[in-house]
Amino acid sequence: MAKFEKILIANRGEIAVRVIQACRELGIITVAIFSEPDRPARHVSMADEAFCLAGQPSQAYLDQEQILEIAKKAGVSGIHPGYGFLSENAGFARKCTEAGIRFIGPKAEVIERMGSKIESRRVMDKAGVPVVPGTTDPVSTVDEVKALGEKYGYPIAIKASAGGGGRGLRVVRKAEDVEQALAGAQREGASYFGSAEVYVEKYLDLPRHIEVQIIGDSHGNVCHVFERDCTSQRRHQKLLEETPAAKLDEKLRARLLDAAVRAGAALGYDSAGTVECMVSGNDFYFLEVNTRIQVEHPISEMITGIDLVKEQIKVAMGEKLSFTQDQVKAYGHAIECRINAEDPFKNFMPSPGTLTRFEMPHHPWVRIDTGCYPGYQILPFYDSLLAKLIVWGRNREEAIERTKVALKHFKIEGVATTLPFHMAMLDDPRFRAGEIYTTYVEQDFIKPFAKDYIETARQMGMVHQAQAAKPADPTQPVRTEPRTFEIDVDQKQFKVQVAELVSHSSAATATALPKASASKRSAPATRAASVSANSHSAGIISATMHGLVKELLVKQGQTVKQGDRLMIFEAMKMESEIFADKEGTVSDITVKSGQTVETGTQMLVIK
Repeated sequence: MAKFEKILIANRGEIAVRVIQACRELGIITVAIFSEPDRPARHVSMADEAFCLAGQPSQAYLDQEQILEIAKKAGVSGIHPGYGFLSENAGFARKCTEAGIRFIGPKAEVIERMGSKIESRRVMDKAGVPVVPGTTDPVSTVDEVKALGEKYGYPIAIKASAGGGGRGLRVVRKAEDVEQALAGAQREGASYFGSAEVYVEKYLDLPRHIEVQIIGDSHGNVCHVFERDCTSQRRHQKLLEETPAAKLDEKLRARLLDAAVRAGAALGYDSAGTVECMVSGNDFYFLEVNTRIQVEHPISEMITGIDLVKEQIKVAMGEKLSFTQDQVKAYGHAIECRINAEDPFKNFMPSPGTLTRFEMPHHPWVRIDTGCYPGYQILPFYDSLLAKLIVWGRNREEAIERTKVALKHFKIEGVATTLPFHMAMLDDPRFRAGEIYTTYVEQDFIKPFAKDYIETARQMGMVHQAQAAKPADPTQPVRTEPRTFEIDVDQKQFKVQVAELVSHSSAATATALPKASASKRSAPATRAASVSANSHSAGIISATMHGLVKELLVKQGQTVKQGDRLMIFEAMKMESEIFADKEGTVSDITVKSGQTVETGTQMLVIK
């Protein structure tokens, strides 16, 4: 197979930048695509050529026909899909092949088989890879799911067959929650992956999420590049990853790695991919195969020195892997923190906006993958990832301490970020002991963190003004945004912050934030913040950011109680439920299901 002369990157953000960097080393010309709001993006300026995508920003990177038309116009011989968007779309991979363009990923039939959670379970079971007890056929009715709940015992997981990354997944702990969970999983599956097909499996309480990086070529070689521990999650979304996995029995590690290679061999796998497993005690169970490069691939690169993106491009050109399994050695320990534009003190609510400050740490043991820069706008149409902070140490303890140093030196202003969360997580005794599980963050860590850590984070300068806001006491003075000065005393320089104390009434217009709709009863577990709309006064439900009304759950004139669900709202690829903040009658509904709304749009009123 001929060498690639030119590659189109069918993605955006940090992964597009990462692929461009790999192509530069390989002497390959790069072509970027971008939606109109992404015109100032870093990947656009870095690429040798760039083409603007027509259409809605939220859908532009999914427009297969337009992307292929640009690829033909640009004369590319390969398309790298990155992760997300079309990276695991078998139909797109097949269309690339039909157009005479190499899809830089596994074969379409492999993506298809692994894209179906039901088919992937069958393949893994045949290859001798342990799978979680569950169905091998799709389910569609509430009664079917309840019967399986009785068979396996609660909790159970309802999963979109074509899902991934936590989307289209609902955990059910009692029979009366089945109906709502089934509808949610089917809705997300249809919305994100074009299929409402779901299946059911036993849900493992308190497991670890450990995945194995594999890579194969078209000559029958498949190797692992060790494992990654992705247990630090919130609502099935990874927050922090590390390699090697802490406190993993060596015999269990060997079994995991061997099973992953066998899985790849059974598939005839010829690209970069990840075999994800759940570990419970001394047992592990297959979860899914991600048929693409992973967000967290850099930590595997840090401990092995293998450039997985370059290797992925080279095997797509027909080359053999540049190493054998015996040559894959691990050195030290690496940690990745996903720095997102989200507010961990407000249930990880997305925080789009403009980066007024973006200063990265510079240390010999630090790598940062990002597409951001000062003045860059974090758009509401895409996910909230700002940067990936990757840190290496000679052992886990050193990697943790070095990551803390790097986090302190990461200065981001203009949006709320997860920097304080990562700092607190690295100080957490359970994390440091390697004794956490996939639901640890949301069940045990986040409440005390949000309550106790904000003052510490504020003192460290890691809290955005919006994050730092507290409920106002009208009888007390308000501290304005501090100003920083540098002064010299006896030739020594000191940094001094000065904040003015003013009356609450005079500061209200500058510092008050709209209050989020509250619910007396706890919200069901969803993927995003429990509230992504607000009421400027009780009963008025408005959008706090640009987003999509996925489903309207009430009708005009309907009577609701405080805490009743009103609608399902999506912003920055996160789905959340909006609840009534008071009892009354629904009126003035100004939106409908499927409608995109701007920040501040009044959606309905409860009278």
